[in-house]
Amino acid sequence: MARAQVSVPLNIPEVQVLKSEINQRGELIITIESTKEGTACRICGKWIEKMHGHDDWVTVRHLPVFGRPSYIRYWPRRYQCLKCEGKPTTTQRLDWQEANSPHTFMYDEHLLLQLVGSTIADVSIKENVSYDSVLGVMERRIEKKIDWSVYSELSTLGMDEIALKKGHRDFVTVVSVRLKDQRIVILGVLKNREKDTVIAFLRSIPQRLTKTIHTVCCDMYEGFSEAAREELKGVTIVVDRFHVTQHYHEAADDLRQEELRRLKKELSKEEYQQLKGSMWAFRKHPSDLRPEERSILRILFKHAPSLKQAYTLREELTAIFEQTIPKTKAEKKMRAWIQRVKASKLTCFDRFIGTLENWWDEITNFFHERANSGFVEGLNNKIKVIKRRCYGIFNLDHLFQRIFLDLEGYRLFAWQPPDVA
Repeated sequence: MARAQVSVPLNIPEVQVLKSEINQRGELIITIESTKEGTACRICGKWIEKMHGHDDWVTVRHLPVFGRPSYIRYWPRRYQCLKCEGKPTTTQRLDWQEANSPHTFMYDEHLLLQLVGSTIADVSIKENVSYDSVLGVMERRIEKKIDWSVYSELSTLGMDEIALKKGHRDFVTVVSVRLKDQRIVILGVLKNREKDTVIAFLRSIPQRLTKTIHTVCCDMYEGFSEAAREELKGVTIVVDRFHVTQHYHEAADDLRQEELRRLKKELSKEEYQQLKGSMWAFRKHPSDLRPEERSILRILFKHAPSLKQAYTLREELTAIFEQTIPKTKAEKKMRAWIQRVKASKLTCFDRFIGTLENWWDEITNFFHERANSGFVEGLNNKIKVIKRRCYGIFNLDHLFQRIFLDLEGYRLFAWQPPDVA
């Protein structure tokens, strides 16, 4: 009985297939010959077409076919330059393989696609290639710095620091951008978070692109805000709402801890047991509370009325940030909130109010275009996953490459159906 067969396009330009066979290991070996005539002389660079024999046979890894590893085998042509002294010969350069690479370009891209969301070690095992081969693909094909030429505008810039090693203060700065189409792009991983380092990076951005930056989102670190203010004239600096929320939530939570310590001393063991689970209930938005959590809060607020005040004031400020209102109206509402806090005699928000007044313009700029660092925080979470997955990455070039690959890998290397007119 004849075997059922299918034809698979090789998708390699200027070659013809001489034969294909499966070896004893079950690998597909495809023998080809180049139909390209000539090559550029390695000395003078001129095009030469005089054949001068062949090099040794070459076998390179290609895309898997129906789960089988496949290899391209060919006999490289050599051409002689009659214009250079000594009439040197040059091996033909092919458009589908980098010189001396053990892979075709297509297989390189296949490996890079496998690296998205994975590790070099895992891809090495799954593809049965060496660790160094996979690392070599990343080194060859992924730039270690941003290529400014592919961007026409940057829109919203984000800056934040991350620690390369948990528990250590070896901070590096991650600079990213949210484009108008909402795509997130990594621009740089800087060696520290010093103001001068950030300024040097901002100065490296081409002027045609700095003109397109209208907003900078960052946390309450003066090194970032001052660098942006000095180098990006006229931009709106926005302190991310996430960091602001974190501050006043922590202020209310500090009071909760203080009151619970008091209640543990004053209440009976049975009464105090009724407050079990109050931490999570207190931290939740009222609309997210379950009935049993509402009950716990009622008991807590009965024993600690100051906590009810703090909880109410906290949610009032959150409600202001939730409103789509002009900056001037938001400022008026926030100043009224500060007055209510002072009238309440609560002191837990004092430090936050000081921070709020010091960063007033940058915080209230949120209401100008409702810009925020949500994309920065999302990227930070992705970086944490990358570091955890790879058991730490301390080489900044490799970290940039891995972030770039996780952000852009599917767009650049995943198969896309052709446009149908």
